[in-house]
Amino acid sequence: MKITELHLYAHPLPVRDGPYRMASTEVWSLDTTLVKLVTDSGLIGWGETCPVGPVYQPQHAAGARAALAEMAPGLIGADPLQPLRLQRRMDGLLNGHRYAKAAIDIAAHDLMGKAWGVRVADLLGGAVTERVPSYYASGVGEPDEIARIAAERADEGYPRMQVKIGGRPVEIDIETIRKVWERVGTRMRLAVDGNRGLTTRDALRLSRECPEIPFILEQPCNSIEEIAAIRGQLHHAVYLDETAEDVATVLRAVGQGVCDGFGMKVTRIGGLRPMAVFRDICEVRSMPHTCDDAWGGDIIAAACTHIGATVQPRLMEGVWLAQPYIEGHFDPENGLRIEGGHIRLPEGPGLGIVPDESLFGAPVASFG
Repeated sequence: MKITELHLYAHPLPVRDGPYRMASTEVWSLDTTLVKLVTDSGLIGWGETCPVGPVYQPQHAAGARAALAEMAPGLIGADPLQPLRLQRRMDGLLNGHRYAKAAIDIAAHDLMGKAWGVRVADLLGGAVTERVPSYYASGVGEPDEIARIAAERADEGYPRMQVKIGGRPVEIDIETIRKVWERVGTRMRLAVDGNRGLTTRDALRLSRECPEIPFILEQPCNSIEEIAAIRGQLHHAVYLDETAEDVATVLRAVGQGVCDGFGMKVTRIGGLRPMAVFRDICEVRSMPHTCDDAWGGDIIAAACTHIGATVQPRLMEGVWLAQPYIEGHFDPENGLRIEGGHIRLPEGPGLGIVPDESLFGAPVASFG
């Protein structure tokens, strides 16, 4: 099988009841990039990448499309059924830009599943569940409002809540955590996510003033070095998110004992193939982690759910989807939905998503 055509699409994803607030930014609308791979067999594969604006990480939508356009001519003729060789081919065409390469990798896995008549989860080792746990991420908000949201999500059946903090006085963050704990207690696992927004001083204060509340502290500070400097003084487990940029960084963090787990994004690490490598490293060292992405529609949601379904259940922290925050689906019939705090694994083959191409308009670039 050979790639004969590659098409790029840009599609807006407005935020429902926006903005969505994080420590470093406010998000009103996202610009997702879709990749359509056409093969000489007639099969089509879909991929997607959707950075949360240009400041969450060193990634942005225009950069993704520029990187994909740079690689695209050299990918015509490549075999999508050979993911390792495809990854090496992309690396030979462009250094870095894993978040753009991830869209190609996801589309290739979609094609592999369709070619062999199996789901992507089967390609990645086999699903251990058909009902994948999700988690809800609040934006940064007023303490009473976030506590109300947490209680509602606990009632819905979410097993985990991520409380966004940072970008404001730490006293408000501490009040928010305490009010959430008062409302939900042990009905949900709690993660407190600083999105790099805390100083080491404030991270220490927050942990020391909430010693009785069993939350994990996710990416409190801007760098691994800052987190390493205070790690031994914290009262809570620490997860890395934004700073766990690639498999090499994950190996370093695990080897040096910098963290207790990860919030990992499929596109950040480069796609489903490197995500499976990450999953296996975590299993060897018993490191809990998420399998999610920064944002995106049904294609990214399906990719995250398929890899999430293969994770050992005791290490699975959940799959986050943007679905509750956006309107509509690329695939009205099979689009990913969170019900009772969990996601039904698509039935496939491939990703199990057949997008309505009319939603995307004309390609912004085509090759082949």
